[in-house]
Amino acid sequence: MITHIEGILFEKTPTYAVIDCGGVGFMINISLHTYSQLPDEKERCRLYTHFVVKEDSQSLFGFAGLYERELFRLLMSVSGIGAGTARMMLSAFPPEELASHIAAGDTRMVQSIKGVGAKTAQRIVLELKDKILKMSPEITPKNNLVPDNISAEEALSALVQLGFSKPVAAKAVQQVLKSGGAELPVEEIIRQALKML
Repeated sequence: MITHIEGILFEKTPTYAVIDCGGVGFMINISLHTYSQLPDEKERCRLYTHFVVKEDSQSLFGFAGLYERELFRLLMSVSGIGAGTARMMLSAFPPEELASHIAAGDTRMVQSIKGVGAKTAQRIVLELKDKILKMSPEITPKNNLVPDNISAEEALSALVQLGFSKPVAAKAVQQVLKSGGAELPVEEIIRQALKML
């Protein structure tokens, strides 16, 4: 699976971006939220991705941050919500606002999104409310754990793979960063975080 694509932003529109990665242009579907986070064209950027395979098509969806991608995947886990609808929902509200509406059980706001009916809104709230409340508040909706800190992101990912829950691992990584570890390599962030777990 492709987890992220990093390269030069070749083209950006409100619905897709093209990233030139080693001479290959990847067309990536994006939400309005991610569009608002993109740098200017010809600048370097990274998008976290989710690959969707259907019988008749293959599509790559990209997100400015891990929180938005996680929310996108949760939305797609609900019966009747496809990638297009999930992207529409993330375009209607910033990820943190959409998550708060779902967590609060506000079906009226969820239903206000184009393509989401009353029954679907109720199903989304019913199925995702508890999952969203468990999502780590330490991962900022805009751009992961700490903006532009790739080492922290990799450390968090490694700790989760080692079996720690994301909220607990994120808290430990943040403590390392707050105590002056922002410039540390990934391995050292992991070592220090493990001492706190």
